[in-house]
Amino acid sequence: MKPFEKSKFIWFENESHVNTYAEFIGAFSPNGKNASIRLSCDGDYTLYINGKYVASNQYGDFEHYKVYDEIDVSNFLQEGENEYFFVVWHFGEDSQRYVRYKPGLIFEIESDGELIAYSGNHIRSRKSKAFKSGEFRKISDQLSFSFSYDATASSLPVRLLDASDFAESVEVEKECTFFPRPIAKSCLGTYLEAKCIFASEDSKRFLFDLGREYVGLCSFELEASEKTLINVSYSEHLRDGAVPRFIGNRDFSFDYVARSGTNIFTSYMLRYACRYLEVNSENPINIKTIGIVPQFYDVKVKPFEIKDATDKAIYDACVRTLELCMMEHYVDCPWREQCLYAFDSRNQMLCGYYAFEKGNWEYVRSNLRLLAESRRADGILPICSPCGLCFTIPSFSLHFITAIFEYYSHTSDVDFVRSVMPRIEEILKGFLVNKRDGLIYKFTAPEHWNFYDWSDGANGRTEVEKSSDIDPMINLLFARAYRFYSKLCEILNRDMAIEFNVVECFLKLKDLYFDSKARLWEMSGIKTELVNSLAILTGASQGEEAEQISQILANGSLAECSLSMKCFKYDALLSVNKEKYRNAVLEEIRKTYKPMLETGTVWETAIGRDDFFLAGSLCHGWSSIPIYYFHQLDVVLQ
Repeated sequence: MKPFEKSKFIWFENESHVNTYAEFIGAFSPNGKNASIRLSCDGDYTLYINGKYVASNQYGDFEHYKVYDEIDVSNFLQEGENEYFFVVWHFGEDSQRYVRYKPGLIFEIESDGELIAYSGNHIRSRKSKAFKSGEFRKISDQLSFSFSYDATASSLPVRLLDASDFAESVEVEKECTFFPRPIAKSCLGTYLEAKCIFASEDSKRFLFDLGREYVGLCSFELEASEKTLINVSYSEHLRDGAVPRFIGNRDFSFDYVARSGTNIFTSYMLRYACRYLEVNSENPINIKTIGIVPQFYDVKVKPFEIKDATDKAIYDACVRTLELCMMEHYVDCPWREQCLYAFDSRNQMLCGYYAFEKGNWEYVRSNLRLLAESRRADGILPICSPCGLCFTIPSFSLHFITAIFEYYSHTSDVDFVRSVMPRIEEILKGFLVNKRDGLIYKFTAPEHWNFYDWSDGANGRTEVEKSSDIDPMINLLFARAYRFYSKLCEILNRDMAIEFNVVECFLKLKDLYFDSKARLWEMSGIKTELVNSLAILTGASQGEEAEQISQILANGSLAECSLSMKCFKYDALLSVNKEKYRNAVLEEIRKTYKPMLETGTVWETAIGRDDFFLAGSLCHGWSSIPIYYFHQLDVVLQ
């Protein structure tokens, strides 16, 4: 029997609204001591059995690639009739983490091979009374909505005895192709209590410290003498002795309306990354405990002994950052965005091959598959996956092809590569639409952000960059991706469907962007580390010319690339002369990363929290690249 042959998507009403919470309730009687639930929804869910929390977190997906969870609930069963209760959060607004579709929950319960319950209009549902639906403030443009929970309106989970106002559901027509979750669900660790480091005399403001950054579910128990509005904010750092709740248009907080007496709450659907928690209350409260239930993807870290204490601390911080950035897929940063970017994840995947045992390959494959399932009319990838916004960074699609090639290099997974080759060719064709006179011209529509790096002349935001129709970076990256594509075609014994003259491209680029007197490449009039590194890596500069560029790269006199792009600088140096530049690479890593050891995680940029108008991330997966270079350069021998 195929999944959901009898089940229907259901909702509590015919209409679709933004940011809506629905609740579904019912009962089932298993045939024996075993039962499992298959379910999928639009948005996110929390499942309870017999009043106990079972699972949450829908895998990010699309209707043409609709992922369902299959959960063994045998340990939650009791004799006779059992109750199930769902809370479903329909985001209802496109974002960088979500594509808007009709709301809906679909599920079925099986016991000893027999279908004993399934979703349809007979299931009772209602709009949630506890969670506030409708327009509400957003945490960030990427994370979208925060939430408000009212403990005085309803106590979750609802039990059947209290479900008198639930009514029959409405069946929702949705055209979905179902796939099982490609990886295991994330695990929950042991609750970590935060230490109170400040409490106001009036018991209305409290500040807590977890000791270091964690990712997971915010959980607390408190006492209130009356109904009161509480705001809980969170952060990776403090400013002026407080959590910086507001940064630009961001609001890192949620609301909780406490009832008189004991309040126990855990935020199951929205995950947080933080070290600090701040609680502000309208009226005095007594916080018995507050903290985080860690949530993590279960991977096994490879043993890697490093003798030097500083090198070991840098390596461990990189591995921990990588782990904190593993949710249903790799995320750029768990605090501010929680998004799957093609370039960020490329760095994370590369590091993960060395940091984790080979069981992590399944996780990498699922990331690449989710990226490949993204769709745009121009053929390239959207800025993130899944993403409902008409916005893209074209260069990231080329890094995706690099990631596919590196995946094959580490796994020899021919079948997967074969399955995504049509998507690779679609991406390359999307760039060749802009080919004129042997060169690739930049994308010009407003939704195309011609970003390469946060460094000068490469972020796609200056007037010089915007006014130019062509630059060397897009061509060098395309040439690099094209060569990986040709190698993959050779591996698969597949005819190349895309033609591009790399040699012609390099000759024309050299006429336009190579300063023959300085013997260096430039971008937007600036001689940058990144463009010169890519010239070496692609073969646009070879031999003595590549060696001369490498010497200048190593002495640090070029416009510096940002932290995430240092991998191209290091790769270029090591490809020219590994022994000569080995120490230069290691010393730069040590100098750059040593200040980060104070947080135990690695930062988005070397500037840290003060970058990006005080919104710099202190836990950013794309900066974990020392893992890769420490393995390549045998630091264990030092």
